[in-house]
Amino acid sequence: MTSSFVTASPIVAGVTHHTAEVNGTTLHYVSAGDTGSPVLLVHGWPESWWAFRDVIPLLAATHRVFAVDLRGFGDSGIADGDHDLATMAEDLHRLVAHLGVGPVHVTCQDISGGPVFAFAATHPGDVLSFTGVETTLPGYGWEMLADVRNGGSWHVGFLAAPGIPELFLAGRERVILDWAVSAMTMVPGGVTEADLDEFARTYARPGGWRGTEGLYRSSLTGGDRMRALAESRPLTVPVLAVDGINAPFTERTMRQVAVDVTAVTIPDVGHFVAQEAPAAFATAVGDFVDRVDASMQGRPAQARSAGKHR
Repeated sequence: MTSSFVTASPIVAGVTHHTAEVNGTTLHYVSAGDTGSPVLLVHGWPESWWAFRDVIPLLAATHRVFAVDLRGFGDSGIADGDHDLATMAEDLHRLVAHLGVGPVHVTCQDISGGPVFAFAATHPGDVLSFTGVETTLPGYGWEMLADVRNGGSWHVGFLAAPGIPELFLAGRERVILDWAVSAMTMVPGGVTEADLDEFARTYARPGGWRGTEGLYRSSLTGGDRMRALAESRPLTVPVLAVDGINAPFTERTMRQVAVDVTAVTIPDVGHFVAQEAPAAFATAVGDFVDRVDASMQGRPAQARSAGKHR
């Protein structure tokens, strides 16, 4: 079932809001564009679909574009059940079935690499290509992000601790958001005050940190499961690894878990590539998916996207 959605988010021209009841929760997603192969954008932390606000119109000129809020993030539901990596991966599978557009070009940024990789590896028929942006996976380097003795950051363990983020951040959501932007960006104004207000709005909901807690906790503890999955089901679709300030972190990860990898580094940007360099982000993703689409011409119809957004 699809329903229209009234959101407190600022309006983006050409973008429409929807909700889908899937896998025991309500996912909020946006759509734009009505021609071309489908592109699904999945945000990282501390983000929502809004991280792609400037990217979506650029891609929608030639593609059908969808951007989703993961469960427990943005305006998606805060369910009673798990908010872990595996559950979010299944959410994405159910969402693609719900959209009815056939397999998608899926793009992930930051911590969503784990659930998006699990989705793509577990449901290869849903995926035309995979793009990872400033991301890595549990078991392939993600854990080092929490190792404060060797350059990791304190916030990883803090956000993974059950109940702790809400205990300390309720009413003070902007404190950690301001810190994240100052610590992880290079482009002044790439993440604006209005952007931070929008992200803070969604984290300020009751239970608004539950998605973050579940995803961080399952990422910290899921290395063995992710390695087993990647070793048994490496990605065979074309993969694009996009790095910013942490190059070649994403590329190194993707080359361990995929067969066909193209790597791009966007210069002079920090970690939040979609916000700091939306035009370069859209060009890298758009050129890549166009090449994939061109290479698939003449292949069996089931390997190509089909159908209409309903």
